[in-house]
Amino acid sequence: MPIKIGLLGKTNTGKTTFFNAATLAGGEISTYPFTTKKPEKALGNAITPCVHTEFNIKDNPQNSKCVDGWRFIPIELIDLPGLIKDAWAGKGLGNQFLSIATQSDAILHVVDVSGSVDAAGRIAEVGSGDPIADVSDIEEELIMWYLKLLEGNRDKISKLIQSETDPVVAITDVFRGIGVKESHVKETLKTTGLEDKHFENFDIHDSKKFAAYLRKISKPTLIVANKIDVPGAEKNFDRLREKYIDSIIIPASTDSELSLRRAEQKGLIKYVPGSEQFEILQKDKLNKKQLEALDFITQGILGEYMRTGVQFAINVTVFKLLKMNSIYPVANPENFSDKKGRILPDLLLLKDGATVEDLAKEIHTDLTKGLLYAKDVRYGVRLPVNYQLRDRDVVSLVSTKTKKS
Repeated sequence: MPIKIGLLGKTNTGKTTFFNAATLAGGEISTYPFTTKKPEKALGNAITPCVHTEFNIKDNPQNSKCVDGWRFIPIELIDLPGLIKDAWAGKGLGNQFLSIATQSDAILHVVDVSGSVDAAGRIAEVGSGDPIADVSDIEEELIMWYLKLLEGNRDKISKLIQSETDPVVAITDVFRGIGVKESHVKETLKTTGLEDKHFENFDIHDSKKFAAYLRKISKPTLIVANKIDVPGAEKNFDRLREKYIDSIIIPASTDSELSLRRAEQKGLIKYVPGSEQFEILQKDKLNKKQLEALDFITQGILGEYMRTGVQFAINVTVFKLLKMNSIYPVANPENFSDKKGRILPDLLLLKDGATVEDLAKEIHTDLTKGLLYAKDVRYGVRLPVNYQLRDRDVVSLVSTKTKKS
């Protein structure tokens, strides 16, 4: 299953523009509040340099694609309707949307850094809105959603603990549906100082402290400071970085990225998402307004920020926040191919710390039966089953079955 990234934020911040720019989907874009009325899903990509250039070979990708030396790895993006205050309590169908958001592997919080959206999500005078308050409001909704899950299942957790179920397991049980693991709960209890406190003695302050930290570590979040191209937005961007010093904040112009992607799709320009430049291929087919827009993107966006921020935000989320590594499994280490002779056919994203055995499970559970070791194709050395794989490893699994064949 591809990695799932939820796009969250207030209405009119540019979530759908981000979604369309990243996926080339056709979600409605408008300035009236709550244009997106239900979650939309589409495939985008995380992009990383392909290893085929290092080995000077031509690859035949199967589960991804390779363009100009870059591997495009499919990931799922979910465009969620704008959240409003008290969404956690069900206002504006908030329960449904938060449930979907918290089932994502990570969250991209899109905020209007130009301050041109008011507290209710309506378009307002530039600078009149407060992006710092917007981030805080959405964060509070997420924390309250986690708190609701905890407090709403207090009796269930207590009964499990009374039946001698480990407290960590009992608490994790009510959060499993949104991707929370026992390691998350264990770390949260320890960090919040609640490790030695009996669950039945948790007061509301304890529960909220627990919910806030669990939300933080179980659902990594990156802030997309959108509309950075609007005059005055840079001051708010600096304020955001000062306020949320522990968060990764990426400046972005989703409008610019969408314009580039659509022009590239029509063959008017050559552009790889996330690149620092583009090349105009058919200048005669571009009108004056389009040329001026491209010139603004070159000077005002790429010249100032090197990139539009859309693809960069996705890449940082996958490879930094989620700490995924790109692994290339091959059947034949001599020519980097699978059993059908296809060169570097697949790229798998595995969590940092994943082992050779984890790779075997990811490919097929039966591969773990009789697994002996893996061969590092790059260096020609054997890797034990418990070896922790590194980014860009090219490996061939060796088992009792493959040895016989």
